[in-house]
Amino acid sequence: MFVDEVIIKLVAGKGGDGCTSFRREKFVEFGGPDGGNGGRGSDIIFKTDKSLRTLIDLKMLKLIKGKKGVNGSGANKNGASAEDIIIKIPMGTMITNMETNEVIADLVAEDTEEIIAHGGRGGRGNKAFANNANKAPKMSELGQPGEELTIKCELKMLADVGLIGLPSVGKSTILSMISNATPKIAPYHFTTLSPNLGVVKIYDDTFVMADLPGLIEGASEGLGLGHKFLKHAMRTKVIAHVIDMAGSELRNPIEDYELILNEISKYDDKLINKKNIIIANKMDLQNAKANLKKFKEKYPNEKIFEIIAIKKEGFNDLLIYLNELVKKTDTELLYDNTNKSHILYKYTEEKPYTINKEGNIWVIKGKVVEDLLLMTRFNEDENILRFSRKLTAMGVDEELESLGAKRGDEVKILDYIFNFKD
Repeated sequence: MFVDEVIIKLVAGKGGDGCTSFRREKFVEFGGPDGGNGGRGSDIIFKTDKSLRTLIDLKMLKLIKGKKGVNGSGANKNGASAEDIIIKIPMGTMITNMETNEVIADLVAEDTEEIIAHGGRGGRGNKAFANNANKAPKMSELGQPGEELTIKCELKMLADVGLIGLPSVGKSTILSMISNATPKIAPYHFTTLSPNLGVVKIYDDTFVMADLPGLIEGASEGLGLGHKFLKHAMRTKVIAHVIDMAGSELRNPIEDYELILNEISKYDDKLINKKNIIIANKMDLQNAKANLKKFKEKYPNEKIFEIIAIKKEGFNDLLIYLNELVKKTDTELLYDNTNKSHILYKYTEEKPYTINKEGNIWVIKGKVVEDLLLMTRFNEDENILRFSRKLTAMGVDEELESLGAKRGDEVKILDYIFNFKD
């Protein structure tokens, strides 16, 4: 079964909790704090595997959850970090954040990996909070929650040459005649329901050719199988337009070609600007020669190859030309991820929260504030004071006052409600 799109929720591992502990040994007068830090939660990493051709292994997964880091303990023992979760995917998989529509990664090369959901850092033990002003802190942090997001994995298959055209123009027959592929061939439309790949050998070289689902008018808007075709065509170096030059189904070859050009140009400018050739198929049928003459008059500058796919005639010059064109055409990434960064654990200069009044309650939202709350042990007095100081330093108190909050008003962060105090 060919699966080229899945949606999954990721929850990276929570960091291990820090420890509040003091050294207690006989004959050691001032032991001091010795609580260790928690370990980092597991990252969720996606890695390409050249042996995979489909996303079927991810189809049944609704949730991928990372492991929690090990808690710190006394005697200055830090907890171990959790083992990362590695998910194998086919080369050519693009990963998108469903909430923001941001392309997180476009993984094309072999053995490429990317951290998609970052694990939370471990909470600090009380040893880490010791300083000259407070040599025996009675507080520690809980582990930070791991990153949570819902992603779409979309496979855009890697091929050097993509065969495109209307249904029943002979794409599958061409692929079966010149490669090791065995696509379904039948005398009716849409025999190709998913892309077929074949390796074409020409002398000492090889290149990969894809037979893509047939195009119809409106494909750029998702009609028919157009969305499947156009998605995979984006990866190809060269587009080979396959045209039934005989017009054997009472179609006009010129109109067919213009329909294809119109659909791919509406879908993405990158498609229309790719290197391309025209394969004039079914040249043994009536009207093919006359139609080809009209076609060349309309498009005198197009590179056209005449073939009879069913008889395996006309392929030699076509394959030699395609092989040379592929060799001198570089693969381009659909998205440039070089400037991408995941900023999860540090305060930014921008205000890291929003405050809104819902009924009689002031609601504060924002990852930094929420993580601070979730990492605070509220059964330790020093932690409560630290939590309050952190909110004040971020400007929360000042903004609440500017919005009209009064002493005693209820303030909510996640599911926790506090009273606002001066």
